[in-house]
Amino acid sequence: MGVTTKTSAAEIAAAEELVSFIQKSPSMFHSVKTIRSYLDEAGFTYLPEAGAWDVRAGGSYYTCRNNSTVIAWKVGERVAEEGSSYHFQLTASHADSPAFKLKNVAEMEGPEAYLRLDTEAYGGMIDYTWFDKPLSLAGRVLVREGSRIESRLVSLDRDVAIIPSLAIHFDRAVNDKFSPNRATDLCPIMSAGDCTVGTVDALVAEHLGVEPENIVARDLFLVNRQRGCVWGAASEFVSSPKLDDLACAFTSLKAFLASDNQRDVSVYCCFDNEEVGSNTKQGAMSTVLADTLARVNAALGHTGDELCQAVAKSMLVSCDNAHAVHPNQAGKCDAANRCRLNGGLVVKEAANQKYCTDAFSRAVLQAICADAGVPLQTFANRSDMAGGSTLGNLSNTQVSVHAVDVGLPQLAMHSSYETGGARDVTLAIEALTAFYNADLLIDGADAVTLG
Repeated sequence: MGVTTKTSAAEIAAAEELVSFIQKSPSMFHSVKTIRSYLDEAGFTYLPEAGAWDVRAGGSYYTCRNNSTVIAWKVGERVAEEGSSYHFQLTASHADSPAFKLKNVAEMEGPEAYLRLDTEAYGGMIDYTWFDKPLSLAGRVLVREGSRIESRLVSLDRDVAIIPSLAIHFDRAVNDKFSPNRATDLCPIMSAGDCTVGTVDALVAEHLGVEPENIVARDLFLVNRQRGCVWGAASEFVSSPKLDDLACAFTSLKAFLASDNQRDVSVYCCFDNEEVGSNTKQGAMSTVLADTLARVNAALGHTGDELCQAVAKSMLVSCDNAHAVHPNQAGKCDAANRCRLNGGLVVKEAANQKYCTDAFSRAVLQAICADAGVPLQTFANRSDMAGGSTLGNLSNTQVSVHAVDVGLPQLAMHSSYETGGARDVTLAIEALTAFYNADLLIDGADAVTLG
């Protein structure tokens, strides 16, 4: 029996657009730049945090913090109508992924004539997946020209380093157990003798067209250069670096742009620093979302009390990928609450509240997707295994709304190269578009009407 192709041309195109989106986003700073390009093309107005805001019904806007977090919103034409239920419908994802970050003194000489990079872990990556891959550098640098210090984006877009494995001849037990030491085993090499200390700044300066001595600070990360792809005998899979969480950043953005809800303020959030706890000025635990909603509310002519009323009638979908059943380790998943590739968006729940889903928020999203004919899956950890966490419950410490945690199912989370389902890209966009389009009338925690 031959291959039966189920993935449509449109689904493959959506997955390939995701790959292109990720390719343009080698660091969280580039992710926000890529998101901004979508918003600019759609006619959104950029409102800097340091400037005055003019926000009106029918308008589309966005703001950024640290150039690594972006919040966009669309104000419905009918939000000011008498009898309308003024509220927010939000999605939130994150722009960062686990990687190795260069230290301030980034280069180490030796042994022999080698030039190595000194890095530390950003987030909880699977270390061994970074070995023996061509690596590049991307992020931002601060450049001084006279009295002005300016932030510049950098993506070298060339192979400049590698982390070589130790030959099996020197470690015959390597296949029994391998626990590399990040301080000694995971130092990338840049040169075998032709380059010296100062090469990093020289490469960056050449890329930017400035002098090396003008580079005063860096936020640079190692980048896996392996390009993403849609693959499989039936084109069922999509693999790429940074699927967690750029797949959610992309699908929620596409849904946000495609939606048309004239009775709410639709909000798209993509935060930085989720992988390291979110407790930064640009993370989900910061004031950035609360500040933005307060300023939107004031610009629309509402009082602080009206903002509190609106928040009480609002809902957030927190979007961060989920663990699909692993083909070789199915026993790691809960027997009943498990998800699969190409089965649709996954609702994640945990009794310890590491995910923000509860019965109320689950019921709302399930009803919305059922009415739209879009499938949903469920995920919970095995009861004897500790699970992860995400940004939904953290952002709720600043802006407390009904919230549900979702994600695209994937394999190899926090690997330098991850795998998901190609059809799930389209299914996620459809589910999140349905959420944005729903006219929610929330009555505390007692009831909700789907308009």
